[in-house]
Amino acid sequence: MKIKRFLMSNAVPILFAFLCIAGIRLSGTPIATILSDVVNRFDRNILLVLSLIIPVTCGLGMNFGIVLGAMCGQMGLVFVTLMNLTGMTAILAAALIGLVTAVICGILAGKLLNRTKGQEMITSMIVGYFSNGIYQFIFLFLIGGVIHISHKIILSGGVGIKNTIDLSHLQYSLDNLKIFGLGGKVDVFTGIIFFAVFFAACMTISALRNRKFDRNYIIRTAICAVFVVASLIMTGQERFMMAKMLIRIPIPSFLLVTFFCWLITWFMKTKLGQDMRAIGHDRDVALASGIKVDQTRIIAVVISTVLAAWGQIMFYQNLGTVDAYYGHEKVGTFCVAAILIGGASVKKANIGHAILGTILFHLLYNVSPLASQKLFNDSMVGGYFRMTICYGVIAVALMLHVWESRNSGLKEKRGEKKSGKPAKAL
Repeated sequence: MKIKRFLMSNAVPILFAFLCIAGIRLSGTPIATILSDVVNRFDRNILLVLSLIIPVTCGLGMNFGIVLGAMCGQMGLVFVTLMNLTGMTAILAAALIGLVTAVICGILAGKLLNRTKGQEMITSMIVGYFSNGIYQFIFLFLIGGVIHISHKIILSGGVGIKNTIDLSHLQYSLDNLKIFGLGGKVDVFTGIIFFAVFFAACMTISALRNRKFDRNYIIRTAICAVFVVASLIMTGQERFMMAKMLIRIPIPSFLLVTFFCWLITWFMKTKLGQDMRAIGHDRDVALASGIKVDQTRIIAVVISTVLAAWGQIMFYQNLGTVDAYYGHEKVGTFCVAAILIGGASVKKANIGHAILGTILFHLLYNVSPLASQKLFNDSMVGGYFRMTICYGVIAVALMLHVWESRNSGLKEKRGEKKSGKPAKAL
């Protein structure tokens, strides 16, 4: 019974895991090459996917409006380029600009979503389209047309910025930071050893502080030790040399992602985080309990928008070029598809869903063109397959949400008929 329940609740990630395995076998690409690409894509995209967790917890559903946050991040990158800033100074300045604009935009978007309760997902999608129009008006007309600027990223006519902006002045500034004497990007085995020791140290500090050396601590510490020993053994073996050369772990970026994962976990344990859980569980009961529902929902949207802005900055500092007008358009769709593939739903999402979904989505994204080339002698089929999967997963998730809502409504009505009282007595 437990196995059946596990399979039913994790059917989507299991299905996509099998699709990825089949794609890897069909593509014929070496595992080291595939993992190298997946690590790069994970580094770029994970913070964007993590930005979806808090709105789901707060009952806002999948926030397609993270497109708005992505635009705020891109604005920060454009402005630091216009100011000729470089390196980590440029990254921090872009993050600050993205923070300010994302807070303002998040407040406005949150107020709008409060006026469309029950229709938040479609509203957030429309907010993204509307904001895109304002964004393009700013960078196609105001920059150069009203605000006269002389810079190489301005179009030859003097009005508007170019479609593609070079970020070589800040590329890999975060990824290449030195941490504890280690270069920014290290081989996979050094990276595993570093993070195994890091997590073991964090767990030990937590256990000492709480004076709690329980079974879970021992098991987790033992797992970290196994990873360290296994990595030390494999790093010297010739058959793993290709993996050691190709797979590079950006320690600063992964540490930043680890910090945000911890921050989200800590935040959900605070009073505000518990209020968000209560609102997501039942908005009417939360309101009757004295929780400021509308204000809390706005805060959830603001946090999501800020994380999306920083996630977009992290994405482009790794990529090295900004697609100024189209780079943000698919952010919401792809990130929602990724977290749903990880096993999340419209009402439930956590860090595990985000991490697993990002890995599976981009693994499938990597192998599907090569697999379709082998099967159909046409790599374009893989591209169409990826888009079908992306929109198909979202459609299925929304249908399941409607079905579950309808079933819960029917159960409440049956409860009222049997008891003669409202199902939700406040």
